[in-house]
Amino acid sequence: MLERQEVIVTLAEAIDIDIPMIIEGRVALEPGSAVVWFTFPGAWHDIGSFHLEDGTFTGFYGNVITPPKIEKHVWYTTDLYLDVWMTPNGTAKLLDEDEFEEAISHRLIDPPTANRAREEASRLLDEARRGVWPPPIVREWTLEQTQAIAIA
Repeated sequence: MLERQEVIVTLAEAIDIDIPMIIEGRVALEPGSAVVWFTFPGAWHDIGSFHLEDGTFTGFYGNVITPPKIEKHVWYTTDLYLDVWMTPNGTAKLLDEDEFEEAISHRLIDPPTANRAREEASRLLDEARRGVWPPPIVREWTLEQTQAIAIA
């Protein structure tokens, strides 16, 4: 899609999930939906711009991860369970704290990484509340633009 030093934008054209992803009682993602992903090299999160199958924007999904190592279009990262969800009206919420705590109790995440994940999630929530998250490229880059580039 788009590859710059500070961001890589990719398109997942039709998500392969069996049942809709529901967040706060609303469908955020459904089978066949498109997601525009924004990966920031060196960052402890990526961001998905979520849509329904008909293209309706449902929100921004901040996925807390280890910084991706990218080698010739192969990406290596670890999902750290915590996620930040922002609705189209700008309300942000932390998701999956129970999964995160369970991963810690099963020693799937070591204490320093768990602390870093908590810091990242807190930072994203703080920035969302201040109106500076997600960054401008995420807010401005539309599904339609991404699809047009993919077709070209």
